[in-house]
Amino acid sequence: MTSDETRDGVSLTNLDQPLFDGANATKRDLVDYLDAVRDRILPVLRERALSVIRVRPGQAAFMQKNVPKYTPSWVRTVTVWAEASHREVSYALCDDRRTLLWFANQRAVEFHPALVRGDHPTHLVLDLDPPEENAFPLAVQAAELVRQALGDAGLAGAVKTSGAKGVHVFVPVEAGTAMDDLAAATRAVAARAERIDPALATTAFIREDREGKVFLDSTRAGGATVVAAYSPRIRPDAPVSFPVAWQDLDQVTPSDFTIRTAARLLADGDPWAASMPEPQRLPPDLVEEGHTIPIARVQAMHEGKRRARARRGE
Repeated sequence: MTSDETRDGVSLTNLDQPLFDGANATKRDLVDYLDAVRDRILPVLRERALSVIRVRPGQAAFMQKNVPKYTPSWVRTVTVWAEASHREVSYALCDDRRTLLWFANQRAVEFHPALVRGDHPTHLVLDLDPPEENAFPLAVQAAELVRQALGDAGLAGAVKTSGAKGVHVFVPVEAGTAMDDLAAATRAVAARAERIDPALATTAFIREDREGKVFLDSTRAGGATVVAAYSPRIRPDAPVSFPVAWQDLDQVTPSDFTIRTAARLLADGDPWAASMPEPQRLPPDLVEEGHTIPIARVQAMHEGKRRARARRGE
């Protein structure tokens, strides 16, 4: 029996190889899963610059942004200027089944699309990163703080497991939302959620300042990425970032959703699309408050330099 086959014109090879250490799954399991959920994952990838995390046998996982030279001509790409590296990056656009299968054959396990389509932001996103101890239950509690802060501002969002230990909250925003206003509103939502229960949640960007609290990461606006709904993760047993109804969030664990179980749990549904509210206008007071809050990465950089100077002066 051969471990190779062809689907939609894509040659799939070495399908019976282990996917990665600890996955308890084969490359075929990855291909079959992504193919089974293609009608759900493609809408969240389409027309977005895509970064993937790949894992080759015997090698550490690595993130791929620039498409490799051997990428088929039928894979659509978009060129984006990367300010950090001062160069143009040619990203793939995963718009169809054939491209998704090609990525699966390249052992692309994690799919991290940009939060913009072209230059236009589409969602306000908060990434809730809990401490190691009692991780997911704390992330769930923090998600409820974010939900309350959003509700108080007249906004609504959808929630999913990150596929690791955290939770992602997505709030669709109306077309034409300015990037700097979106970033400001994200900071303000995080700050308001922190104020509801500062013993549970923190906006402290520097890890040593978090004191075992859930980090409300408000830095995803702009050119950042977040792992896609339905994307597998390179974690033990290959969990999947999976949509969950707000009322069910405290009744699940990230391990409930893996590349072996998630497609079956979906049946014919698309809970991420079903749970996503209509695009919303950001309240002016939220945006105004956010513009008074320092950008976390910049503030952390300056604070890091200040602490380094203080240590040298001791």
